[in-house]
Amino acid sequence: MKTGGFSIGNAHLGLVHLYQILQSESPITIDPQLVEKVMANRQFLEALLATESKTIYGINTGFGSLCNTAIPSHELDELQVNLVRSHACGAGQTVDNEIVRLMLFLKAKSLAKGYSGVRIDVIHALIAFCNRGIYPQVFKQGSLGASGDLAPLAHLSLPLLGEGMAAYKNKLYSAQDLLPELGMHPLTLKMKEGLALLNGTQFMLAHLCHCLMHGFMLWHAAHHIAAVSLEAFNGSLGPFHEGIGAVRPHAGQVKSAALMRNILGSSGLGQWPGKAVQDPYSFRCIPQVHGAVYTTLEHCRMVAEVEMNATTDNPIVLHEHGAVLSGGNFHGEELAFALDFLAIALSELANISERRQYLLISGSRGLNPYLSPAPGTRSGYMIPQYTAASIVSQNKQLCAPASVDSIPSSNGQEDHVSMGANAATKCAEVLENVGTVLGIELMLAAQAWEMRKEGPKSVVTTKLVQDFRQVVPQLTEDRVLAPDIRKSKEFVSQHFTPLFG
Repeated sequence: MKTGGFSIGNAHLGLVHLYQILQSESPITIDPQLVEKVMANRQFLEALLATESKTIYGINTGFGSLCNTAIPSHELDELQVNLVRSHACGAGQTVDNEIVRLMLFLKAKSLAKGYSGVRIDVIHALIAFCNRGIYPQVFKQGSLGASGDLAPLAHLSLPLLGEGMAAYKNKLYSAQDLLPELGMHPLTLKMKEGLALLNGTQFMLAHLCHCLMHGFMLWHAAHHIAAVSLEAFNGSLGPFHEGIGAVRPHAGQVKSAALMRNILGSSGLGQWPGKAVQDPYSFRCIPQVHGAVYTTLEHCRMVAEVEMNATTDNPIVLHEHGAVLSGGNFHGEELAFALDFLAIALSELANISERRQYLLISGSRGLNPYLSPAPGTRSGYMIPQYTAASIVSQNKQLCAPASVDSIPSSNGQEDHVSMGANAATKCAEVLENVGTVLGIELMLAAQAWEMRKEGPKSVVTTKLVQDFRQVVPQLTEDRVLAPDIRKSKEFVSQHFTPLFG
């Protein structure tokens, strides 16, 4: 981050920068050198069309299977507006504002590479929406993840033109009314610009970045919550010894074990009486399972960071080479694979968490059955584990890969698609579910931890339980637990930050 805001420039953009942008209210700008490059790219395209009778897809032709239909020069601007309107065919639920903000920024970043043939006005319009907190209404359904995220990006673009709907300060407005109220003028599209806005992977990519940022946070949280559970269960510290990782040095496993050692370093757990010879896998294999999740997060971050620094529309205007080339940079296969893989990995954080919950309420290791203060008369925490079990099973269903599917579209012109948008929305749903399951584990673990009278306990887990008790009280009488589950999930999301790199 630069003082006073973030400037889109030639420097490599990483996930950590994207996280900082989301956390900051400072304005986004564009580096003057990129402004010059964008303008030179546009001038080259305009000169090319003025001096050559060249047919270029989507600029002076129709779209998709209409690519062989020539468009008269006086209709080129109208073509672009019609493209945005006709492709705004989204359905289903709307996308969260955080993801829409990421879409706006990532689209601006991609166009600012200077290979899309747009005027600088288009990029400034996207940045203005980011800076003013105007979030176009985008729908979750409608993209095949190949010809660009056409329908979602059309809905993202409509309010730039003074059409469609947008959220501002948590209220939904028609863009036709909102822009004049804010003193803003609708963008007038010129040739190529509608296509550049719609061709791209920003719906998939924004979801991937969102899931990664929150995924790294949940990975961090999962270790602290598991540490509370381990103390509550009177588990063993042996599985986290650095010597175990040294003889199987997967980077994620080593990092996970080190984090557990750090959290539990001040705990007297190793000297407590009543130790079992071995703990069940859900405790003993935390470094191996959580570690594999971390390895996957890092792989998917690599994919996301390549994509967020790329040009992903079509055609590509390579003014340095004197060429305008049609290609397939909008195809989302890389992202679809990553999103499917990420969903599988994140689901495992919930899967292993649910097993720890089962053990905590099992009545073993000196804990009351269901962690009830009066088992039998009071059911205690019997049913939250049911809820967690239901959610992890739903995750297993959601983790069926979308990327192995394809349906041809546009009269066969677009005959293989990635289904990366479906992978994106499924991954986001899995992410939400994981947050709920970890919240339930913390709720159960805190109750069990307080029942465990041995000591001393870790300074870190002690502080975590104390903070948690400011939000969710100890269970002394049976009560409705749905509000506690919601508060526990919110606590996890607010208490922890992503653990990058």
